[in-house]
Amino acid sequence: MTITFLGTGTSQGVPVIACDCEVCTSTDPRDNRLRTSILIEGEDKTVVIDSGPDFRQQMLRANVQHLDAIVFTHEHKDHVAGMDDIRAFNYRQNAPVDVYATTRVQEALKREFSYIFAEFKYPGIPQINLHTIGLDPFDIGSIHFIPVEVMHYKLPVLGFRIKDFTYITDAKTVSETEKQKIKGTKILVINALQTQSHISHFTLDEAILFAQEIGAEKTYFTHISHRLGLHETMSLQLPPNVAFAYDGLKLTI
Repeated sequence: MTITFLGTGTSQGVPVIACDCEVCTSTDPRDNRLRTSILIEGEDKTVVIDSGPDFRQQMLRANVQHLDAIVFTHEHKDHVAGMDDIRAFNYRQNAPVDVYATTRVQEALKREFSYIFAEFKYPGIPQINLHTIGLDPFDIGSIHFIPVEVMHYKLPVLGFRIKDFTYITDAKTVSETEKQKIKGTKILVINALQTQSHISHFTLDEAILFAQEIGAEKTYFTHISHRLGLHETMSLQLPPNVAFAYDGLKLTI
């Protein structure tokens, strides 16, 4: 199974519009971050976790030729806004795309993309098969997902453990019960927004402490803001076995 980081940026992406800070003007491609998403290529299924505003660009950049499913972590715009662009896969595959989301996220999708769910189906709209998920494990083909609930301030967000890989975005707190689902994972991906305190995201220090508590063989940080600093400079401050993810990074599980 191959994991590709399609995007590693926070809700505004990096560079941020109209910002001339050293990160936003950096020529290091690792400092250019689209909105957070990953591509999972398994033996029999290709799945994306979250389709944010950059979904079309990410699909083109990664040359994705086939997509079986989208799994949503939560309903914020930087994670769902690009769902309309699955139309290209509908046309190419002549089939709907499976969408996995909690009941609450489905309600948001129905508000944001009401035309998809309308009784009158306008020609050419996205075609999806909606699947309800919660905290129970589920399978997409041979890919086994174990949901991990984290709190994004007061909003529940799902992370997912897949074999020895755990992917979490938008976490500020994680209960002891949910931590037990993560323990033993070999590769951990967790959000690290910035160095300053934030109400709904791990800071860099908080993410490092969480990584050390989980004790994965390798931890990658994602959902990164321009306020965190330059990739090259800040990487020197990280403990062993901890690194910043970047767009295009590939992992083999």
